[in-house]
Amino acid sequence: MRVVMFGFQTWGHRTLHALLESEHDVVLVVTHPRGEGAYERIWADSVEDLARENGIPVLIREKADDDDLMLALKEAEPDVIVATNWRTWIPPRVFGFPPKGTLNVHDSLLPAYAGFSPLIWALINGEKEVGVTAHMMDETLDAGDIVAQEAVEVGPRDTTKDLFDKTLPLFGKLTVEGLARIAKGDKDFIRQDRSKASFFHKRAEEDLRIDWTWEAEELDRLVRAQCAPYPSAFTYHRGRRLEIVEAQVSQAVYGGTPGRIFYREGDGVAIVAGAQARRGRSKALLVTKVRTDEGVELTAHEYFTRMGGYLTARP
Repeated sequence: MRVVMFGFQTWGHRTLHALLESEHDVVLVVTHPRGEGAYERIWADSVEDLARENGIPVLIREKADDDDLMLALKEAEPDVIVATNWRTWIPPRVFGFPPKGTLNVHDSLLPAYAGFSPLIWALINGEKEVGVTAHMMDETLDAGDIVAQEAVEVGPRDTTKDLFDKTLPLFGKLTVEGLARIAKGDKDFIRQDRSKASFFHKRAEEDLRIDWTWEAEELDRLVRAQCAPYPSAFTYHRGRRLEIVEAQVSQAVYGGTPGRIFYREGDGVAIVAGAQARRGRSKALLVTKVRTDEGVELTAHEYFTRMGGYLTARP
Protein backbone atom coordinates (compact mmCIF):
# COMPACT_ATOMS: atom_id res chain seq x y z
CA MET A 1 0.00 0.00 0.00
CA ARG A 2 0.96 3.63 -0.47
CA VAL A 3 1.49 5.12 3.00
CA VAL A 4 1.71 8.69 4.26
CA MET A 5 3.17 8.87 7.75
CA PHE A 6 2.60 11.52 10.40
CA GLY A 7 5.15 11.11 13.19
CA PHE A 8 7.63 12.68 15.57
CA GLN A 9 10.54 11.83 17.88
CA THR A 10 11.85 8.34 18.53
CA TRP A 11 8.42 6.70 18.34
CA GLY A 12 7.88 8.10 14.86
CA HIS A 13 11.46 7.30 13.87
CA ARG A 14 11.11 3.62 14.81
CA THR A 15 7.74 3.39 13.09
CA LEU A 16 9.11 4.89 9.88
CA HIS A 17 12.08 2.51 10.02
CA ALA A 18 9.69 -0.45 10.24
CA LEU A 19 7.65 0.88 7.33
CA LEU A 20 10.78 1.26 5.21
CA GLU A 21 11.60 -2.40 5.84
CA SER A 22 8.05 -3.53 5.03
CA GLU A 23 6.37 -4.22 1.71
CA HIS A 24 4.63 -0.83 1.84
CA ASP A 25 5.65 2.30 -0.06
CA VAL A 26 6.08 5.42 2.09
CA VAL A 27 5.26 8.27 -0.29
CA LEU A 28 5.21 11.26 2.10
CA VAL A 29 6.24 12.02 5.68
CA VAL A 30 4.76 14.82 7.81
CA THR A 31 6.57 15.71 11.02
CA HIS A 32 6.75 18.48 13.60
CA PRO A 33 9.53 21.10 13.68
CA ARG A 34 12.29 20.34 16.15
CA GLY A 35 11.61 22.04 19.46
CA GLU A 36 13.65 23.13 22.46
CA GLY A 37 11.21 22.11 25.18
CA ALA A 38 12.33 19.62 27.84
CA TYR A 39 10.12 16.83 26.53
CA GLU A 40 10.97 17.52 22.89
CA ARG A 41 14.66 17.01 23.61
CA ILE A 42 13.93 13.56 25.04
CA TRP A 43 13.79 10.61 22.66
CA ALA A 44 14.67 13.03 19.85
CA ASP A 45 15.54 10.69 16.95
CA SER A 46 14.65 12.63 13.80
CA VAL A 47 11.82 11.45 11.58
CA GLU A 48 12.75 14.17 9.12
CA ASP A 49 16.36 13.01 8.78
CA LEU A 50 15.40 9.37 8.29
CA ALA A 51 12.85 10.27 5.63
CA ARG A 52 15.25 12.50 3.70
CA GLU A 53 18.00 9.86 3.88
CA ASN A 54 15.60 7.53 2.08
CA GLY A 55 14.45 10.04 -0.52
CA ILE A 56 10.97 10.54 0.91
CA PRO A 57 9.36 14.00 0.60
CA VAL A 58 8.90 15.70 3.97
CA LEU A 59 6.48 18.36 5.19
CA ILE A 60 7.11 20.19 8.49
CA ARG A 61 3.97 21.20 10.35
CA GLU A 62 2.89 22.15 13.85
CA LYS A 63 -0.70 21.37 12.87
CA ALA A 64 -2.13 19.09 10.21
CA ASP A 65 -4.85 21.31 8.84
CA ASP A 66 -3.97 23.55 5.90
CA ASP A 67 -4.74 23.60 2.19
CA ASP A 68 -1.13 23.02 1.11
CA LEU A 69 -1.03 19.86 3.18
CA MET A 70 -4.25 18.65 1.61
CA LEU A 71 -2.83 19.34 -1.84
CA ALA A 72 0.27 17.29 -0.96
CA LEU A 73 -1.93 14.44 0.25
CA LYS A 74 -3.91 14.46 -2.96
CA GLU A 75 -0.71 14.36 -5.00
CA ALA A 76 0.67 11.50 -2.87
CA GLU A 77 -2.48 9.40 -3.35
CA PRO A 78 -2.08 7.32 -0.20
CA ASP A 79 -4.07 4.20 0.49
CA VAL A 80 -3.64 4.76 4.21
CA ILE A 81 -2.14 7.20 6.73
CA VAL A 82 -0.09 6.03 9.72
CA ALA A 83 0.19 8.40 12.72
CA THR A 84 2.67 7.90 15.58
CA ASN A 85 3.32 10.48 18.29
CA TRP A 86 1.63 13.21 16.28
CA ARG A 87 1.03 15.89 18.90
CA THR A 88 -1.80 17.99 17.51
CA TRP A 89 -5.33 17.35 16.29
CA ILE A 90 -5.67 15.68 12.91
CA PRO A 91 -8.97 16.85 11.38
CA PRO A 92 -11.48 14.57 9.63
CA ARG A 93 -10.64 15.91 6.19
CA VAL A 94 -7.10 14.59 6.73
CA PHE A 95 -7.59 11.31 8.61
CA GLY A 96 -10.58 10.46 6.45
CA PHE A 97 -8.87 11.25 3.15
CA PRO A 98 -7.20 7.89 2.34
CA PRO A 99 -9.62 5.20 1.16
CA LYS A 100 -8.42 2.82 3.90
CA GLY A 101 -8.40 5.43 6.66
CA THR A 102 -5.76 6.35 9.24
CA LEU A 103 -4.02 3.95 11.62
CA ASN A 104 -2.89 5.65 14.83
CA VAL A 105 -0.34 3.99 17.13
CA HIS A 106 -0.54 4.93 20.82
CA ASP A 107 1.58 3.84 23.79
CA SER A 108 -1.14 2.59 26.11
CA LEU A 109 -3.59 -0.28 26.37
CA LEU A 110 -6.59 1.64 25.06
CA PRO A 111 -9.23 2.52 26.05
CA ALA A 112 -7.22 3.29 29.21
CA TYR A 113 -4.65 6.11 29.23
CA ALA A 114 -5.69 7.92 26.08
CA GLY A 115 -4.03 11.29 25.65
CA PHE A 116 -0.56 12.23 26.84
CA SER A 117 2.37 10.69 28.80
CA PRO A 118 0.59 7.35 29.28
CA LEU A 119 3.64 5.42 30.50
CA ILE A 120 4.35 7.96 33.24
CA TRP A 121 0.76 8.11 34.40
CA ALA A 122 0.39 4.31 34.32
CA LEU A 123 3.52 3.80 36.41
CA ILE A 124 2.45 6.40 38.97
CA ASN A 125 -0.92 4.66 39.23
CA GLY A 126 0.59 1.25 39.88
CA GLU A 127 -0.60 -0.50 36.73
CA LYS A 128 0.65 -4.06 36.33
CA GLU A 129 0.80 -3.83 32.53
CA VAL A 130 1.39 -1.19 29.89
CA GLY A 131 1.48 -1.58 26.14
CA VAL A 132 0.84 -0.25 22.66
CA THR A 133 -2.35 -0.04 20.62
CA ALA A 134 -2.82 0.43 16.88
CA HIS A 135 -6.31 1.72 16.18
CA MET A 136 -8.30 3.36 13.41
CA MET A 137 -8.55 7.10 13.91
CA ASP A 138 -11.93 8.76 14.31
CA GLU A 139 -13.11 12.15 15.56
CA THR A 140 -12.47 11.32 19.24
CA LEU A 141 -8.82 11.26 20.27
CA ASP A 142 -7.50 7.69 20.74
CA ALA A 143 -11.01 6.25 20.63
CA GLY A 144 -11.19 4.36 17.31
CA ASP A 145 -11.53 0.63 16.79
CA ILE A 146 -8.52 -1.44 17.88
CA VAL A 147 -6.65 -3.18 15.08
CA ALA A 148 -3.71 -4.60 17.07
CA GLN A 149 -2.62 -4.39 20.70
CA GLU A 150 0.14 -5.89 22.84
CA ALA A 151 0.88 -5.65 26.55
CA VAL A 152 4.12 -5.85 28.54
CA GLU A 153 4.55 -6.41 32.26
CA VAL A 154 5.55 -3.62 34.61
CA GLY A 155 8.34 -4.90 36.84
CA PRO A 156 8.42 -4.10 40.57
CA ARG A 157 11.28 -1.57 40.20
CA ASP A 158 10.70 -0.45 36.61
CA THR A 159 11.18 3.18 35.69
CA THR A 160 9.55 5.00 32.79
CA LYS A 161 12.82 4.49 30.89
CA ASP A 162 12.44 0.74 31.39
CA LEU A 163 8.86 0.86 30.12
CA PHE A 164 9.94 2.95 27.14
CA ASP A 165 12.53 0.31 26.26
CA LYS A 166 9.93 -2.44 26.59
CA THR A 167 7.25 -0.75 24.49
CA LEU A 168 9.30 0.98 21.78
CA PRO A 169 9.84 -2.17 19.67
CA LEU A 170 6.07 -2.68 19.59
CA PHE A 171 5.44 0.48 17.56
CA GLY A 172 6.90 -0.80 14.31
CA LYS A 173 5.66 -4.33 14.95
CA LEU A 174 2.04 -3.35 15.54
CA THR A 175 2.08 -0.82 12.70
CA VAL A 176 3.11 -3.49 10.21
CA GLU A 177 0.66 -6.01 11.69
CA GLY A 178 -2.15 -3.47 11.55
CA LEU A 179 -1.39 -2.53 7.95
CA ALA A 180 -1.42 -6.21 6.99
CA ARG A 181 -4.98 -6.52 8.29
CA ILE A 182 -6.04 -3.32 6.57
CA ALA A 183 -4.42 -4.36 3.28
CA LYS A 184 -6.35 -7.61 3.09
CA GLY A 185 -9.62 -5.81 3.74
CA ASP A 186 -10.12 -7.03 7.29
CA LYS A 187 -12.57 -4.78 9.13
CA ASP A 188 -13.36 -7.03 12.08
CA PHE A 189 -11.69 -4.71 14.56
CA ILE A 190 -12.42 -4.35 18.29
CA ARG A 191 -14.68 -1.50 19.31
CA GLN A 192 -13.39 0.31 22.39
CA ASP A 193 -15.48 0.08 25.55
CA ARG A 194 -15.85 3.77 26.31
CA SER A 195 -17.04 3.02 29.85
CA LYS A 196 -13.44 1.96 30.57
CA ALA A 197 -11.80 4.94 28.87
CA SER A 198 -9.54 7.43 30.64
CA PHE A 199 -7.95 10.53 29.14
CA PHE A 200 -4.80 12.11 30.61
CA HIS A 201 -3.25 15.57 30.14
CA LYS A 202 0.37 16.44 29.38
CA ARG A 203 2.83 16.38 32.27
CA ALA A 204 3.81 19.81 33.60
CA GLU A 205 5.85 21.33 36.42
CA GLU A 206 3.02 20.99 38.92
CA ASP A 207 2.82 17.25 38.26
CA LEU A 208 6.40 16.81 39.50
CA ARG A 209 5.77 18.45 42.88
CA ILE A 210 5.86 15.96 45.77
CA ASP A 211 2.87 15.85 48.11
CA TRP A 212 4.10 14.17 51.27
CA THR A 213 0.56 13.10 52.21
CA TRP A 214 0.79 10.54 49.40
CA GLU A 215 1.66 7.05 50.60
CA ALA A 216 5.33 6.07 50.34
CA GLU A 217 4.46 3.46 47.70
CA GLU A 218 2.89 6.16 45.53
CA LEU A 219 5.84 8.52 45.98
CA ASP A 220 8.25 5.71 45.13
CA ARG A 221 6.38 5.21 41.84
CA LEU A 222 6.38 8.97 41.18
CA VAL A 223 10.17 9.11 41.57
CA ARG A 224 10.62 6.10 39.26
CA ALA A 225 8.17 7.57 36.77
CA GLN A 226 10.10 10.85 36.67
CA CYS A 227 13.45 9.14 36.11
CA ALA A 228 16.20 10.47 33.85
CA PRO A 229 16.00 11.75 31.19
CA TYR A 230 12.65 13.13 32.37
CA PRO A 231 12.59 16.00 34.89
CA SER A 232 12.79 14.67 38.45
CA ALA A 233 10.11 14.88 41.11
CA PHE A 234 10.90 17.70 43.53
CA THR A 235 10.27 19.10 46.97
CA TYR A 236 11.66 22.02 49.01
CA HIS A 237 14.13 21.98 51.87
CA ARG A 238 14.78 25.16 53.82
CA GLY A 239 13.13 27.12 51.01
CA ARG A 240 15.28 25.69 48.21
CA ARG A 241 14.23 23.25 45.52
CA LEU A 242 15.46 19.69 46.03
CA GLU A 243 14.97 16.97 43.41
CA ILE A 244 14.49 13.39 44.55
CA VAL A 245 16.51 11.32 42.09
CA GLU A 246 16.31 7.88 43.68
CA ALA A 247 14.16 6.47 46.46
CA GLN A 248 12.31 3.40 47.66
CA VAL A 249 9.84 2.42 50.36
CA SER A 250 11.26 2.08 53.87
CA GLN A 251 11.39 -1.24 55.67
CA ALA A 252 10.12 0.22 58.95
CA VAL A 253 6.98 2.21 59.75
CA TYR A 254 7.65 5.82 60.77
CA GLY A 255 4.91 7.83 62.42
CA GLY A 256 4.56 11.57 62.58
CA THR A 257 3.96 14.51 60.27
CA PRO A 258 4.32 13.98 56.49
CA GLY A 259 7.53 15.53 55.18
CA ARG A 260 9.54 15.11 58.39
CA ILE A 261 13.21 14.24 57.82
CA PHE A 262 13.28 11.47 60.37
CA TYR A 263 15.76 8.61 60.42
CA ARG A 264 18.69 6.96 58.65
CA GLU A 265 17.79 3.51 57.33
CA GLY A 266 20.40 1.61 55.36
CA ASP A 267 21.66 3.75 52.47
CA GLY A 268 18.82 6.24 52.74
CA VAL A 269 17.01 8.75 54.89
CA ALA A 270 13.39 8.07 55.81
CA ILE A 271 10.96 10.92 55.08
CA VAL A 272 7.61 10.53 56.82
CA ALA A 273 4.83 10.10 54.26
CA GLY A 274 1.16 9.28 53.99
CA ALA A 275 -2.13 10.68 55.20
CA GLN A 276 -2.19 8.12 58.03
CA ALA A 277 1.40 8.74 59.11
CA ARG A 278 0.34 10.48 62.30
CA ARG A 279 -1.38 7.24 63.34
CA GLY A 280 1.79 5.24 62.77
CA ARG A 281 0.28 3.29 59.90
CA SER A 282 2.52 4.31 56.99
CA LYS A 283 5.97 3.46 55.78
CA ALA A 284 8.28 6.31 54.81
CA LEU A 285 9.85 7.26 51.52
CA LEU A 286 13.46 6.20 51.85
CA VAL A 287 15.37 8.81 49.84
CA THR A 288 18.76 7.60 48.61
CA LYS A 289 19.88 10.25 46.10
CA VAL A 290 19.02 13.94 45.62
CA ARG A 291 19.92 16.82 43.32
CA THR A 292 20.28 20.35 44.67
CA ASP A 293 19.02 23.51 42.98
CA GLU A 294 22.59 24.00 41.79
CA GLY A 295 22.48 20.69 39.92
CA VAL A 296 24.74 18.77 42.32
CA GLU A 297 23.82 15.11 42.91
CA LEU A 298 24.46 13.76 46.41
CA THR A 299 23.60 10.65 48.34
CA ALA A 300 20.97 11.18 50.99
CA HIS A 301 23.59 10.67 53.70
CA GLU A 302 25.80 13.32 52.13
CA TYR A 303 22.97 15.83 51.82
CA PHE A 304 21.05 15.25 55.07
CA THR A 305 23.86 15.74 57.56
CA ARG A 306 21.38 16.08 60.43
CA MET A 307 17.95 14.63 61.04
CA GLY A 308 14.99 16.87 61.75
CA GLY A 309 13.19 19.59 59.85
CA TYR A 310 10.77 19.13 57.00
CA LEU A 311 10.55 18.74 53.26
CA THR A 312 7.68 20.82 51.91
CA ALA A 313 5.67 21.16 48.73
CA ARG A 314 6.48 24.88 48.44
CA PRO A 315 9.26 27.24 49.62
